[in-house]
Amino acid sequence: MMRAYVGGSWIEGERQLEVINPFNGQLIDRVAECSAAEVEQAIATAHQALPQTRQLEPYQRARILAFIRDRLSEQQELFARTLAQENGKTIHEARLEITRAVATFDIAVGETTRIYGEAYDLAINPLATRRQALVRHYPIGVVAAIAPFNFPVNLAVHKIAPALATGCPVILKPASKTPLTALMLAQIIAESGWPLAAFSVLPCSRTVGQQLVEDERIKLLSFTGSPEVGWPMKRAAGKKKVILELGGNAGLIVDRDVRDWDWLIARAVMGAFYQCGQVCISVQRIFLHHEIMGEFRSRFKKAAEALRSGDPLDERTTLGPMIDSANCQRLQRWIQEAIDQGARLVTGHSVAPVGQGNSLAATILEEVDARCAVVAEEAFGPVVTLTPVQSMEEAFERVNDSRYGLQCGLFTNDFQTVMRAFDVLEVGGIIHNDVPSFRVDSMPYGGVKDSGLGREGVRYAMRDMLEERLLVYRSHCIPPIYMSH
Repeated sequence: MMRAYVGGSWIEGERQLEVINPFNGQLIDRVAECSAAEVEQAIATAHQALPQTRQLEPYQRARILAFIRDRLSEQQELFARTLAQENGKTIHEARLEITRAVATFDIAVGETTRIYGEAYDLAINPLATRRQALVRHYPIGVVAAIAPFNFPVNLAVHKIAPALATGCPVILKPASKTPLTALMLAQIIAESGWPLAAFSVLPCSRTVGQQLVEDERIKLLSFTGSPEVGWPMKRAAGKKKVILELGGNAGLIVDRDVRDWDWLIARAVMGAFYQCGQVCISVQRIFLHHEIMGEFRSRFKKAAEALRSGDPLDERTTLGPMIDSANCQRLQRWIQEAIDQGARLVTGHSVAPVGQGNSLAATILEEVDARCAVVAEEAFGPVVTLTPVQSMEEAFERVNDSRYGLQCGLFTNDFQTVMRAFDVLEVGGIIHNDVPSFRVDSMPYGGVKDSGLGREGVRYAMRDMLEERLLVYRSHCIPPIYMSH
C-alpha cells in the first residue's frame, strides 16, 4: 500500500482508497485516504513553511526544479507504466505525458530566474517630484492544486512547477482514481531540497478536500475538472485567487482548400480519439465545408476503424478504455439519444470485447441535433460529430453556439479566414492547420465562458502565484511648497 504524503511525512491513514485498472477491473494498489485532520495538518504545515519558501533565492528554486526534472526523466518508464495502469491510456500516450511533464519542469527552471520587477520615476506632476517607484513580486502564499484523472501527472505538474518556481508551498489533491503517480512524484520532491513541510499529496474525498477550497490560509486555488464542480468551488473559495480549467466540446473547422489529406485525417483521428477522447480539448464537433464532406467522411471513417482496442500496456494498442463503466455507459446513452433523435451512425457505438467493458469503439455521428448532449455537453469519450457548412462564417457561428470556449482547430490556407477566426471565435485559443487538442506546455492555456477562468502554462500560472508590491521613495527632500499643511 502507498502512503499519503502530508507536510513532509508519510502517513498510513485510517482508511484506504483502492486504485482499479480501468481496462480489466483489477486492483492495482491501495493508498492512504486522508482525513479532515490530515488535511488540516497539511494546510498548517504549508502555512508555517511559507517563510522558508519565500527566502529561497531564484537559483536555489531553479536547482530544486532541475533535480525534479532530472529524476522524473530517469524514472520515465516506471511512471509511464504506472500511469497506463491507473488511468487506462495507452503506454505510448503515457510516455508522452511523462515527457511533457519533464518539459514542464524544464520550462519552470528557466522561468524561476526571470521574475522581474520595475523601477521608474513617478514625477508625472509636481506632487510627485523626486519620487521613485520600485515594484517587486512576492509569493502569494499557499497554493491548493486539485488535479484530474485524465492527465494525473502533467496537469498536476502544471500547478506544482509554477508554485515551486515562485516560492509558494503547494498542496496537491490528486483524483481519487489516479493517485499513484502523484505519490511517486512526492517522493522525488521530498528528495529535491524543497522544504519538506511545503509540499503534500492528499488522496481524499471531495467532501474532505473542500477544506482546501474554503480555508483562508490557502491563497490560490487551481482546479481542473468539470464546470459542475469548478464554479461552485469558486463561489465557496472566498477571497483567494482561483484558476479554473473546466473543459469543453472543442470544434474543428475544415475549409474546402485542403491540400494535405493525410495530415488532416491523422490529426483529426488523434484529436478525436487520443486517450479515448478523455481530453478537455478533444475534437468533439467537426464542421466541414460541404464540398469536402463526402471525402472527409470516407477517409476519417477508415482511419477510425483502424484503431486497435486492447490492453494499454500492449505496444500495439492505439485506443485504451474509458476511466470506468459509469462514464462508458453514460456516453453510450448519449450516443443512443442522438440516434433516436435522427442522427446517423457512421461507425462505432459498440463496446469492444476486451477488458471489463470500458473500451468503447471510436464513434462517428452525423446529422446530429445540436441540442443533443453529445454535441451540447462535454462528451469526454471517443465520439465525434460531423456537420457540413456552407461557409466559414457559418462554421464560426456553430462553434460559438456553445456554453464552452476552450480551443478550436482551423484548417484553411486563407490567412484572411485565420484572422477573421481570431477576431470572432469565442475561445481561449485557435490552432491553425491543426486540431484543438494541440498544446505546448509553455503557451497560455485556458478558456472562456463555462470552460474556465485564468490561464495555465508555466509563466502564465506564475503570474497568478505572485503578488506585486510597491515601494515609493523620495530621492531628495521635497520642496516645502508641496508639503501638506
